Amino acid sequence: MRRLTVFSAALALAAVTAGCADTSEGGGATTPGDPADCFSQRPIELVVGYDAGGSTDVGARMMATALESKLDATINVVNRPGAGGQVGLTALANAQPDGQTMGTVNFPSAIVSVLDESRQAAYDRNSFAPIGLQVIDPSAVAVRPDSPIRTPTDLVEAALAAPGRLQATTTGPASNEHFVLLELERVTGATISPVHFSEGGAPATTAFLGGNVDLLLANVSDLTPMAANGEVRVIGVFGDERSPFLPDVPTFAEEGHDVEVASSRGYAFPAGTPQECVTAMSEAMGEVMSDQEFIRKMQDLGLAPSHKDAEAYAQYWTESTEVFETLLPLVRAER
Repeated sequence: MRRLTVFSAALALAAVTAGCADTSEGGGATTPGDPADCFSQRPIELVVGYDAGGSTDVGARMMATALESKLDATINVVNRPGAGGQVGLTALANAQPDGQTMGTVNFPSAIVSVLDESRQAAYDRNSFAPIGLQVIDPSAVAVRPDSPIRTPTDLVEAALAAPGRLQATTTGPASNEHFVLLELERVTGATISPVHFSEGGAPATTAFLGGNVDLLLANVSDLTPMAANGEVRVIGVFGDERSPFLPDVPTFAEEGHDVEVASSRGYAFPAGTPQECVTAMSEAMGEVMSDQEFIRKMQDLGLAPSHKDAEAYAQYWTESTEVFETLLPLVRAER
């Protein structure tokens, strides 16, 4: 089985610079990783590269609230949507590396925007210091409740019968959803036309609900509340097993269509942020992610918890980059 489960991002953490701790001769050196030294001077800005109300934004706001309590700090969430997260990542990369600005990092978009030269990203993976991972979220596909398509096999057969006639939403070229369509075609021969919404999932969902697009491709966390409200019928999940949030929905793999795609959501500082501040934030995030009440709240919102600390997240980023270097030819071939 070819797995496209999207790993997440890596880079060497920046060397410690003066800022969080006074280590000068004769000065009273502070304890490395003390949150009071890094984050109590002024509010922290958390840049979210997607629209308010989406799953990335919801998870980030939950994390911000929990971290405020852990760090005795103020964290302001600022939405900077656009270009599949690239606008927010650019703002994060250009921020002062003083521990006062952090941001969401979504894969595959953060990796692909660097690997795809046509995106002309003003950053690369060395522009960020990873903090930690919060979510790994499989992709899934939904139809309107009155659609005759009810299963993954129904979808494949319909697309084979009329190549390119069915249309599906994506959040932009080389996005997670785009890779779903390309890999589905590679594995099954079924051609589905992408309709790209680079501003994010909200306009894609609006277009689908308005009857302008046949299929809504999104993460399980985005589709679960809509399915519960009867707005959509989720017909298949691109995971290695059924989602606990949608236990009655089959995977494509279990029906013989071996396509697995997921996204991940984590956090980073701009490169050059003092190491003790990175460590302090990563440790605080680890405490949050070990809180069973916090995990329960995430799950209630359809967010699949998956934690990695700064070091493990950095390695995950490296592995993800290697994976997507092999997948980008599919995008280029479509162009």
